[in-house]
Amino acid sequence: MRDVLPDIERWLGEGRRVALATVVETWGSAPRTVGGKMAVSDDRRIAGSVSGGCVEGAVVEAAADVLASGTPRLLRFGVSDDTAWSVGLACGGSIEVFLEPVAKELFGPVRDALKAERPVALATVIRGADADVGRKAVLFENGKTLGDRDEATLDAARAALSESRSRRFAVGGREIFADVQLPSPRMVIVGGVHIAVALVGLAKALGFRTILVDPRAAFANPKRFPHVDEIRSDWPAEALSKIGLNAGSAVAVLAHDPKLDDPALIAALSSSAFYVGALGSARTQEKRRTRLVAAGVSAEALRRLHAPIGLDLGGRSPEEIALSVMAEVVAARHGKADAD
Repeated sequence: MRDVLPDIERWLGEGRRVALATVVETWGSAPRTVGGKMAVSDDRRIAGSVSGGCVEGAVVEAAADVLASGTPRLLRFGVSDDTAWSVGLACGGSIEVFLEPVAKELFGPVRDALKAERPVALATVIRGADADVGRKAVLFENGKTLGDRDEATLDAARAALSESRSRRFAVGGREIFADVQLPSPRMVIVGGVHIAVALVGLAKALGFRTILVDPRAAFANPKRFPHVDEIRSDWPAEALSKIGLNAGSAVAVLAHDPKLDDPALIAALSSSAFYVGALGSARTQEKRRTRLVAAGVSAEALRRLHAPIGLDLGGRSPEEIALSVMAEVVAARHGKADAD
């Protein structure tokens, strides 16, 4: 949603009508995941993508009908291997896309939640009786709801939000798609070393909010890190406590100084951060693990630690190491990387 949010907001501000297309199911080798979005204005401007190629053109055409009638539609695109590329799909992939007019009364609160980095779930009836299709319930993290008060729709929103993932539900002859929008992923970097400069750029390119933690002003300052989202000059334990690590947080400990690294790791390994990694050779890691155990870190917590940090890509430059770290973070985020 975040990639199309500014365009939707601008178009609505211009008095335009806007349709929103959401990928609600994929089969085979579809290029966009469930939840992928494309917005279409009534003057045929587009933002985002649901696949690529000619599928986008078909969605734009369908959007015109949806905006004219006000009636949502569930679209399916599926092709064979031989013709896949002609419609922007790969290797026989197929997708279902739900296309609906953007409701201004719901858009504002959802936009505000996303800008405040608060999770929200939008549960929409995508198949069922004509009168039901398009009915939508919005659930915020504080339990507040907007839109449809149907309990089954709200239950779908609650279930998906509790699982932190978008998914489809079959309920009493209807199908409901619960679209979960989570806070932006965060990359918390401890230690303003040269690797961190490159890591900030890579993390931001992949949509992560970047936070640098280092009490040493010579290492962590806006001149050295002009593109980082936030600099914390507290000592790591205090800084990580204030940041509030959550399941959307990755922590890369790069200072290579036990006075900074150890407190940061103790705090990070006791949190719900989805990734914790630390720079250093195998010998450095052995000494570090001994210190952490002595400090009370459990064996179970230590198993979460990626150390040495990053995938072994063979590179040694700061930029190559940053790439290896970001590759491992992305893999961990998608459940494809195990800690050492």
